[in-house]
Amino acid sequence: ILAILRNNEMLTWPEKVKFAIGLLPAIIGGQAYVEAQDGLTVQEWMRKQGVPDRVTTEVFIAMSKALNFINPDELSMQCILIALNRFLQEKHGSKMAFLDGNPPERLCLPIVEHIQSLGGEVRLNSRVQKIELNDDGTVKNFLLTNGNVIDGDAYVFATPVDILKLQLPENWKEMAYFKRLEKLVGVPVINIHIWVFFNCRFDRKLKNTYDHLLFSRSSLLSVYADMSLTCKEYYNPNQSMLELVFAPAEEWISCSDSEIIDATMKELAKLFPDEISADQSKAKIVKYHVVKTPRSVYKTIPNCEPCRPLQRSPVEGFYLAGDYTKQKYLASMEGAVLSGKLCAQAIVQDYVLLAARGKGRLAEASMCP
Repeated sequence: ILAILRNNEMLTWPEKVKFAIGLLPAIIGGQAYVEAQDGLTVQEWMRKQGVPDRVTTEVFIAMSKALNFINPDELSMQCILIALNRFLQEKHGSKMAFLDGNPPERLCLPIVEHIQSLGGEVRLNSRVQKIELNDDGTVKNFLLTNGNVIDGDAYVFATPVDILKLQLPENWKEMAYFKRLEKLVGVPVINIHIWVFFNCRFDRKLKNTYDHLLFSRSSLLSVYADMSLTCKEYYNPNQSMLELVFAPAEEWISCSDSEIIDATMKELAKLFPDEISADQSKAKIVKYHVVKTPRSVYKTIPNCEPCRPLQRSPVEGFYLAGDYTKQKYLASMEGAVLSGKLCAQAIVQDYVLLAARGKGRLAEASMCP
């Protein structure tokens, strides 16, 4: 709040006052008010509250794209209010953090090692072809594309919502729990993981970057960071390595890598006018990598919140995990992690029931000729 009050380059004092007055109902109304705003976009809510459009274009375009990779005219205002609520209520709610190295080694490998230490098994390149059902509609097994069959006492589907919808058995599609998923659709992004990223190694160090995640008001770029400052593995005193989220990306997802890089350089020239030019006459790209994700986090548009499912499905023994499921951190990495914890809690709570099911199946198998 102090930073907003002190910053006179983005907003004028009259705009700050109108913005503060517009936010009062959210502060006074609490969670009930926040939940009631799901039907409005950020832009619609701002105008309804009498907040000048410049507040949206100067401040909330960056926040909207950082939260969901879409613009304020699409994003549900509830998403913004929930995020602001987290910042206000949690001591480190607005603190950003980076892994100290690449995700496969620093995030995925420790998880795999933990699973294996407890007797579990992790199979890569083992895609699910079909969820096969028993006569009562419960899961019989997962049939893999390589012909293998996975049997279990409990089944967890931890994927983006679009992949789940492709795999849903016909018998389940008319169930209210699954039918509500139709409105949840992934956002196209260009990045190196779940967001569309460019790793740009420049031949000299950029001066105007910080050891932090930076938010952009650019029409094409969302958030970015100089990884040579923020990440131990990529530290370099002489060169910068920028990672950027290119969003909204719906109109760009089919473009070539070179077209996307050219557009990115034009935007970077606006952000770093003294150091970068679109024609690379200043900083020069040594190498780059573009990764496209046609469907990433779910698109948080108005009236989506009621469509988000709980981790425990109505199908006995079948559970969901993913940022689109019900949890407080919205469409995010934190949300995905929290959904996994909630899913695990649901399975633990159902342990007696699941164990009884397993014994029943074993009894049936022993009776077969």
